[in-house]
Amino acid sequence: MANPYLDDLRLAHVLADSADNLSMDRFGAVDLNVSTKPDMTYVTESDQAVEAAIRRTLASARSRDIVLGEEEGETEGSTGSSERRWIVDPIDGTSNFVRGVPVWGTLIALEEAGEIVVGCVSAPALGRRWWASKGGGAHTGKSLLNARQIQVSQVNELSAASISYASLGGWEQIGKRDDFLHLLSRAWRTRAYGDFWSYMLLAEGAVDIAAEPELNLWDMAALDIIVREAGGRFTSLSGEPGPWGGNALATNGRLHDTAMAFVGYFPDDEPEPSPDPTDNVRHLDLRRRS
Repeated sequence: MANPYLDDLRLAHVLADSADNLSMDRFGAVDLNVSTKPDMTYVTESDQAVEAAIRRTLASARSRDIVLGEEEGETEGSTGSSERRWIVDPIDGTSNFVRGVPVWGTLIALEEAGEIVVGCVSAPALGRRWWASKGGGAHTGKSLLNARQIQVSQVNELSAASISYASLGGWEQIGKRDDFLHLLSRAWRTRAYGDFWSYMLLAEGAVDIAAEPELNLWDMAALDIIVREAGGRFTSLSGEPGPWGGNALATNGRLHDTAMAFVGYFPDDEPEPSPDPTDNVRHLDLRRRS
């Protein structure tokens, strides 16, 4: 059966190629222009240049589609109404980019009718790229024609699991630091690979659990479908499927309930319905108001 998202996946690779060229040209530059946002996170000229370039290409190739980017927010397509939205993080791991650490990348996703259907993660300083489309599996490689399919691990015991995370600070802010440390203490191995890389290693089967207490949609959208198409689960800490909950718990599926027992976070302290692990669709009212 033909992949209905193949053209979109090809476009995502074109966007990633352009992003790689722009970002690598400035990676390690001694005159890199760095500033801080109101939330005190870094932003560089490369973040802005990469997002601007992606937006220009999408304005030409997918003019009807909405675009949501970390640096410029959301812009409507040419028709003012669309069920399709591209979600872009021009440089995920900007702090690493600024310090010369090669763990950073461009995250590109396509949402259709409330579901993430295409994702591409490109990490040029690592020489790696990962991608997935709905029903098409998850892959890594240099290009669509030079790739291998990836799958999550079959580890089913926490004592044999490898866990990756970004930092401990955010867990304290939501009152789950001790719970998260208890989870880490029961695992076979823990490492702070951080950012997108934790989730790509999970999709490849090298890591079994990855979690972060605070994230934006553009941080997660591309990761969500790659993890799912590799056979894993991606939810919020409250169990909501998909990248919509402001935080993330991703696992090989077998360990999801176990990890949730430690880090499950329900800010309203109300019972949550059991999520359908196959339902990663966000149901939206997409009507545009005048």
